[in-house]
Amino acid sequence: MSLRSPVSWSAFAAAEPELAATAGARFGAFTHHVLATLRRDGSPRTTGIEVRFLRGELWLGMMPGSLKALDLRRDPRFALQANPGPGTGMGGGDVRICGRAVEVEDGRTKGAYVREVEPPQPFHLFRTELTEVVRTFVEDDTCLVVEIWKPGEPVRALRRR
Repeated sequence: MSLRSPVSWSAFAAAEPELAATAGARFGAFTHHVLATLRRDGSPRTTGIEVRFLRGELWLGMMPGSLKALDLRRDPRFALQANPGPGTGMGGGDVRICGRAVEVEDGRTKGAYVREVEPPQPFHLFRTELTEVVRTFVEDDTCLVVEIWKPGEPVRALRRR
């Protein structure tokens, strides 16, 4: 686990533009993804979610009082898994983003989000702070590659044949 502070999407993209572009494309390929949060008892909860990359941030919007929003208010840690899409191809690989979700209450920030996204009202809005981005893919049909990025560290690539 990295001891560095979590960072915004834009800071990650500046540090690792190639991985950020691949991750962004994976999330952009489909509307719905899977968010993992922690229930009150510490067990995992997975739910569907739509995400937005706007103004250098990765945003999570949720219905008011949703269990995932209540989970994040209590414990901000999350894992976000990109929709793998149909079949087994997973163009661009499998991508997961981990971090902390910070609820946004600021009217100006929420207003800007509303103007761009037009979500149903009312809603919870969370800005993400990244602690890890992982991409897993098969290289040349022979090698499983896992790329791991954490704040303040270069991407590490683990290969398994």
